[in-house]
Amino acid sequence: MAPEEKKTRLFLHLKKWLEKAVMDYGMISAGDRVLVGVSGGMDSLSLLDLLNTPMVYVPPFSLIAVNIDCGFDRGYEGYDTLEGYLREGGYDYVLEKTDIGPLSHSDYNRKNPCFLCSRLRRKRIFEIAAARGCNKVAFAHHRDDIIETLLINLFYGREISTMVPKQTIFGGELNIIRPLAYIREDLVKKYAKERGFPSIENGCPTSRVSRRRYVKDLLSELEKENPRIRENIWKAMAHVKPDYLPGKIGG
Repeated sequence: MAPEEKKTRLFLHLKKWLEKAVMDYGMISAGDRVLVGVSGGMDSLSLLDLLNTPMVYVPPFSLIAVNIDCGFDRGYEGYDTLEGYLREGGYDYVLEKTDIGPLSHSDYNRKNPCFLCSRLRRKRIFEIAAARGCNKVAFAHHRDDIIETLLINLFYGREISTMVPKQTIFGGELNIIRPLAYIREDLVKKYAKERGFPSIENGCPTSRVSRRRYVKDLLSELEKENPRIRENIWKAMAHVKPDYLPGKIGG
């Protein structure tokens, strides 16, 4: 679909907030080479699609789509579907098959498979970024992901922290950026449906029982009583009062 055909009200709304996040955090500069992590899910395909359109306030940059197939038993259908979509869209892309998934879920690592899987996938993405001359890596984490990560780190990591929209790593050689940081998950999913992106199954055996899934379901349950709970948590991150937090806690 040509860029001019995308100009629905939803597209313009998402593009406005994507560009605002990019500008607020200085995510993209002229001439940047941006690697877009594409899992094959609706979020990452939406990010890739939105970045692949003319920007109003963001300077020109180039991008490459990268998918790291974790090797779960879903056959070649999903892989071929994604490759066909990227090829037809005229994208520069890298698709790589690995055994990261089975390794992360092996007997010696059953306690925390998600951590190792994520770590190994990112390691490979960073290696590809270096090989392809990319100085930015864009992930499709949206506002709900940031909210959920805050609670995951609080509940399980014993710290108050979350994802940041822009993160410098390797001494400044590479930056992780999250252009969807201001956008709600439901709007991303609605956009994906509107654009008719291919549906690619997530073969991860723990995707429905992960800590993130638990926190997501918990927030949905709490919203039945307080529909603004996600909005309140989001705004609370900008209103931290250190004077009302204890310094050291014993025990």
